[in-house]
Amino acid sequence: MISGAHIVLYSKDADADRAFFRDVLHFKSVDASHGWLIFALPPSEAAIHPSDESRAHELYLMCDDLKAEMASLANRGVECSPVQEQRWGSITKIKLPSGGEVGLYQPKHPTALTLK
Repeated sequence: MISGAHIVLYSKDADADRAFFRDVLHFKSVDASHGWLIFALPPSEAAIHPSDESRAHELYLMCDDLKAEMASLANRGVECSPVQEQRWGSITKIKLPSGGEVGLYQPKHPTALTLK
């Protein structure tokens, strides 16, 4: 039985991005050894989108109130991109210390998070 999922983000500055997830986003973690942090993420869901390239993947964090979450992140010094309205949700990008980005969005569609 599959019991969970493990997401890997590649980074040019993994230590800085790990500190960001720990200190700014306040995600709990375990030390797998030598400071290699593995983060507990909020409940998640997966979507499969068509693409010409099967190696590209994205991470989007979800929230109930995008404007409030962006304000909270701004108070912690986090830079977000302008909000883009899509038919499926309101979305921004969070800049990571390494220069990478993760998405943050408020869905407009039903989510699978309540399924058991």
